[in-house]
Amino acid sequence: MKLDGYTRLAAVVANPIKHSISPFIHNRAFEATATNGAYVAWEIEAVDLAETVANIRRYQMFGINLSMPFKEQVIPYLDELSDEARLIGAVNTVVNDNGTLIGYNTDGKGFFKSLPSFTITGKKMTLLGAGGAAKSILAQAILDGVSQISVFVRSVSMEKTRPYLDKLQEQTGFKVDLCALEDVSVLQERIAESDLLVNATSVGMDGQSSPVPESIVLPEPLLVADIIYQPFETPFLKWARSQGNPAVNGLGMLLYQAAEAFQLWTGKEMPTEEIWQSLTEKYQ
Repeated sequence: MKLDGYTRLAAVVANPIKHSISPFIHNRAFEATATNGAYVAWEIEAVDLAETVANIRRYQMFGINLSMPFKEQVIPYLDELSDEARLIGAVNTVVNDNGTLIGYNTDGKGFFKSLPSFTITGKKMTLLGAGGAAKSILAQAILDGVSQISVFVRSVSMEKTRPYLDKLQEQTGFKVDLCALEDVSVLQERIAESDLLVNATSVGMDGQSSPVPESIVLPEPLLVADIIYQPFETPFLKWARSQGNPAVNGLGMLLYQAAEAFQLWTGKEMPTEEIWQSLTEKYQ
C-alpha cells in the first residue's frame, strides 16, 4: 500500500475494537482495486462520538463503519438515513457524499448476499433472537419481499421485543410473528414450514451450546444460517448438517456487509472471492 498526500481514510469506530478484522478486509480491497485509501480502527469513548463524526468531513474521509455501542448513538449526528437504516434504527456505515453524511446499514444486505443461491423474496423465515443483527436481517427481509417471518426469543425478552416489531409494522405494514423460544411445539411447527432458519443470537460462541433443542426435526430443503463465525462450525450448524441440511456461518455476512460499505464509499466492487480465501484460511 502506498500512502501519500492523496490517500483517503476510512475507519471502524467502536469500543472495544482492537480485535476487528475490518481493517484486514478493507485494506486488502483498497490494494486489490488500486484505490488510494487506508482503513484504520478507532477505539473511542461515547463523549468523543460527535467529534469523530465531524472529522469525517474535516479530513474528507470516505466514511466510517460503526460497531457496538455506537450504531444507534451516531444517528443524531448524520444528515440523512437510508431506508434500511431507518427501519433498523441503527447505522453501521457512514458515507461522506461531498460533505453530506449518510447513514446506511449493510448488515442485512451482507447477510442475504452470503447465502449461496438463495433469495428471500416470497419465502418464509424463522429467526432466533431480536438483537442488533436480528433487526438488520428482519428489516432487509421485509424490504426484499419475504412472505412470512417468525421471531423466537426467550419469554422473558418478549415484552422488550414487541415495541420494535410494532414500529416495524407501522412503517412497513408487515406483521412479524413473535413467539417464545421455550414453546418447542410452535418452534417445530414454524421451522417445518420455513425456507430459512437463522440463529441471530450469541448462543454457540462457547462452542458448546445451541439455541434450539436437538429434538427439532428440520425439513429437507431448509437452509440454516448462523451469524457466528468463531467457532467456524457452531454446535447449531453441526446439528443442522447432521440432518443433511445446507448450513452457513457468519463469516460471509461479515465479508459482504464490508463489500457493500466499500462499494458505497468507492463506487468499486470489492473482490470478495480473493478476500474470502484469506479469511477462511485465517478463521477455519
